[in-house]
Amino acid sequence: MELNTIQNSWKNNFKNPIIIAGPCSAESETQMLETAERIKNSGLEIPIFRAGIWKPRTKPNGFEGVGVIGLGWLKKVKEEFGFQTATEVANSHHVEAALKADVDILWIGARSTVNPFTMQEIAEALEGTEKTILVKNPVNPDLALWIGGFERLLAKNITNLGAIHRGFSTYQKTNYRNTPNWQIALDFKNQFPNIPLFIDPSHIVGKRDGLAELTQNAINLGYDGAMIETHCNPDAAWSDASQQITPEVLATLISNLKIRNANSDLSQENLEQNRSIISDIDSQLIDLLFERMKISEKIGIYKKDNNIAVFQPERWKIINQYALQKASLTNMSASFIEKVFKAIHEESVEVQNGIMNNGS
Repeated sequence: MELNTIQNSWKNNFKNPIIIAGPCSAESETQMLETAERIKNSGLEIPIFRAGIWKPRTKPNGFEGVGVIGLGWLKKVKEEFGFQTATEVANSHHVEAALKADVDILWIGARSTVNPFTMQEIAEALEGTEKTILVKNPVNPDLALWIGGFERLLAKNITNLGAIHRGFSTYQKTNYRNTPNWQIALDFKNQFPNIPLFIDPSHIVGKRDGLAELTQNAINLGYDGAMIETHCNPDAAWSDASQQITPEVLATLISNLKIRNANSDLSQENLEQNRSIISDIDSQLIDLLFERMKISEKIGIYKKDNNIAVFQPERWKIINQYALQKASLTNMSASFIEKVFKAIHEESVEVQNGIMNNGS
């Protein structure tokens, strides 16, 4: 059996789009039940309740989840409100405990997907399960690594699968917590259209503003659903408070989504995909230009302190030659590249002139 042949009939039990909602972390039974009740009373069909029981953190000594006790709270949510339940597993012990607690859907986080040893351990612990397993993209932009995680699961006869696009880490600071890199997710979707694909806007955006827009973008691109962090009191959340929303805000977000016709024109869908990729690249270009101008500021300060002229003709020749060389390697128009770099250089000169004239 191959990844692109599995049926994934589990998704037919839900209406499109499939919404998974709940707090980043389970904190108390009261918090879980209140959040679940308010989601239930929102008037929308949100079938899956999520909560992190174990929380892998970037640095130690932070809140790392309540542990096994939280599985009992998830079970109570299921019994009282009829949700299917979902949580993250990061090792074989988590898998054993979650299966024992009859959690319906397990997801594997980005920090686990990036490690083949961890993925193998989890796959072996899940061997033969009929539970639905969702796999987040790895933290680094590596499509092969993401696919490899699925292949390890399939090798252990795990065939109810789904993918979660949660964005990718980057050293550069951007408007996103994790940059979307739509191209990678869309390459996955094109290669495996049979595997349901979810957006995780909470981890991509990293704040409440922008969640609705990003979710809509994903729906426009034919994603099957969204996982959105929802908390009864987001400002008081023990983890990732800034990216969580109330159940009422969630209801508004979901009700305002414009759902694409599954039988819509494929050329229109392709247009939307390419526009999203262009927007993603444009965002990266702006962030890189911002970083470049910050370096120009440092150079301007050095030139001022050492009484060096702003414009250095030899340096401009080097920049221009490099740009033309890169243009030839990419078959792009040399005149276009020259115009772009000339504009960048002119702005850099303006930045440094401003520093030279400040307080002089």
